[in-house]
Amino acid sequence: MTARPGPMAVPRDHSLAWQLALWVVLPQLVLWLAAGAATYRFVASHANDAIDASLLQASRALARQLKPIGSGLFIDFPRAAQDVLEADPNDRQFYTVSSPPGQFILGNQALPAPPLGKGAAVPPYGAPIFYDAEFVPRPSPGVAGAPGETLRIRVAGLYLRVGEEAGAPRDLLVQVARSSANREQLARRILTDMLLPMSSLMLLMTLVVGFGIRAGLAPLKRLRQQVEGRAPTNLAPLELSAAPRELRSLAAALNALLAAVRSSVSAQRRFIGDAAHQLRTPLAGLKGQTELALQAVPVGSELHARLERVHRSAVRSAHLVNQLLTLARAEPEATGVQDRQPLDLRALARTLTAECVPRALQAGIDLGMDEAESAPVIVDANRLLLREALFNLLDNALRYAGAGAEVTVRVAEAAGQARLAVTDTGPGISAGDRERVFERFVRATDAGEGCGLGLAIVREIVQRHGGAVTLHDHAPRGLEAVIALPLAV
Repeated sequence: MTARPGPMAVPRDHSLAWQLALWVVLPQLVLWLAAGAATYRFVASHANDAIDASLLQASRALARQLKPIGSGLFIDFPRAAQDVLEADPNDRQFYTVSSPPGQFILGNQALPAPPLGKGAAVPPYGAPIFYDAEFVPRPSPGVAGAPGETLRIRVAGLYLRVGEEAGAPRDLLVQVARSSANREQLARRILTDMLLPMSSLMLLMTLVVGFGIRAGLAPLKRLRQQVEGRAPTNLAPLELSAAPRELRSLAAALNALLAAVRSSVSAQRRFIGDAAHQLRTPLAGLKGQTELALQAVPVGSELHARLERVHRSAVRSAHLVNQLLTLARAEPEATGVQDRQPLDLRALARTLTAECVPRALQAGIDLGMDEAESAPVIVDANRLLLREALFNLLDNALRYAGAGAEVTVRVAEAAGQARLAVTDTGPGISAGDRERVFERFVRATDAGEGCGLGLAIVREIVQRHGGAVTLHDHAPRGLEAVIALPLAV
């Protein structure tokens, strides 16, 4: 059964800057769309007002040309006036004079009647009625428009009552209409003229907000750089005095955590020092006493055999204590108090190899260092810990290579790294055990008196220095242990 993310789950690639930008830009986009819709309605309303005023003026001018004569009607509408109404083929204008309920009297098109509603009374005479309608005009010579095309129009209707006092009054309907194309074109043009500056303003505001977000998050970036750029051993407090209050609180919390780590590391360091003194001294005394007792007891006696076993146990215990204390110093929690400095790895290997020569001669092993190159190989390391790592490699080789074997130490630069190799012509380690022997208290053989911590210490120290240690076959026989460390900058 897979776990489902909670309602407040955040994606792994979550970016605070993008989230802030999103919350700023999205409301702007919504407001921009809302402003565009409101602007279009506003512009359309004003365009309607302008067209309505023009249609009202034309309908009243046409109404003034209608003059009652007796029971008839005289229409003074010369051809020149008709040409004025029909002059612009792109802005088509229609007019109709009819006598309700629909008797056509004059006009170039029959326009839809005003929407008065069923059973509605005729509005007050002389009051205009404005409405939108659709109709199919009759084709006119020289006028654009496909036959049968449905036009959307804006219509002004004007009801009139005409007639002489002696005659019966007569109701007339004067209608003047214009195509909606120009109105919509005008609305779109005004909308475009308004939205373009608004869009430019929104884009400029977005850029300003982006720069503001970057400036606001700059202290957070500096805090990240302080944490990322420091060495694992650097537990000094973070400097963020000019940061906003929220980041100062975060920095204070991190500094409190670093102080607690420093205190813990100091306590561990004191414990290691106390343990080294309290354990090494009695074990050294025990070794000395057993050596004196062995000299005083005849060789071959049962007491001599027992004292020899006690002496070997004391030596083994002293070695184990030294290994455990070294491993404790190499732990990640303890490296904070270990200073690093540039040192010559070749010189260190040469000195340590020379110190181990008497032991190698006693064991019948040919120990030497390859001096094909003499240039210094500089690394940033803690001298004591790195010396301990190299000593453990040499110690393992001298313990398990066997009499008559050869042990060689080589130091070189390769692929931008410092490489230290210890090779021997002993029995080696099987491929299946080469990874296991780096675990604590794991041994690949029952021979010797090792405690299974040597290679674990080597890996711990090398990893704390940003390097790696590997084991390989050495042709034609034996094992090669290689330490790779980054060169000093």
